[in-house]
Amino acid sequence: MSGDAEVDGDGHATPEPELPHRAAYLAHLAVERGLADNTLRAYARDLAVYARYLDAVGITDPTEVAPEDLDAYLVWLREQRTGRGDRPYAPSSLARLVVAVRGYHRFLRNDGLATDDPSAQLPTPRTARPLPKALSVAEVERLLTSPTGDGPLVRRDRALLELLYSAGLRISELVGLDVDDLDAVERLVRVRGKGDVQRLVPFGEPAAEALDAWLVQGRPGLHAQGPAVFLNARGGRLTRQGAWKLIRAHAQRVELGERVSPHTLRHSFATHLLDGGADVRVVQELLGHASVTTTQVYTLVSRQALAEVYRRTHPRSGA
Repeated sequence: MSGDAEVDGDGHATPEPELPHRAAYLAHLAVERGLADNTLRAYARDLAVYARYLDAVGITDPTEVAPEDLDAYLVWLREQRTGRGDRPYAPSSLARLVVAVRGYHRFLRNDGLATDDPSAQLPTPRTARPLPKALSVAEVERLLTSPTGDGPLVRRDRALLELLYSAGLRISELVGLDVDDLDAVERLVRVRGKGDVQRLVPFGEPAAEALDAWLVQGRPGLHAQGPAVFLNARGGRLTRQGAWKLIRAHAQRVELGERVSPHTLRHSFATHLLDGGADVRVVQELLGHASVTTTQVYTLVSRQALAEVYRRTHPRSGA
């Protein structure tokens, strides 16, 4: 199966079936997870395969998909050919196709577009889990000092970057903040995380100063149209895509470029806390992880950093 449009008996290309909310899911992957363009294109191709399956079995609404439909999808996939020498899908390709479908249905449920996730019981492919990419403290400092000047948008960008790193927020949590969610006296922010679960997260003095400058001297100049903390140039709530673009622009300005995504600052927040001696369960609460297992991946990053320092500095490390 090549992924190109199919051709009917008269030689006319037939359009690919549409998968509802596919564009929104791909935008979510780009903004929330900072996936590279090549990876996003791979997800798009995998979801196109899924769309062809749903079309073949007569399912037009993904909320009507049942677990048994997905079991049948796995069987269907094993019967398909890739179009390259009439070969079946390789195990790695099958695993990737399953990951795309699981992520798609999880996104529909988490965004309130579906009431449940029919892929929850699909076997999770056993693939190596990449460690989160964290910036060094010096690199974070370079990024946070990128916005220079006193204009409203510069003050906004400075406050956004400072709070994103200081509180370890997801980008969706950040752009969803309202002014009433900030406690400037106690330096706390009320965050609505996944599943609408709320948590209180502290933020540091540099973030507090940047927020004060933005809210007092910058935000009024954009004529806010609502309670959002972070605004676009027209005074409306800043979107995830808008925040992602400005973060990328500042990263390129300080020559960090492709290394930085909104989630990179969240990874850096967690890694730097653990490097400083924070307990993993405290970091779990700050990040809003439901399970400490999710947080423990950051301890692997910290162990790697410690091991590297040991190898470079200890006289009998064997390096």
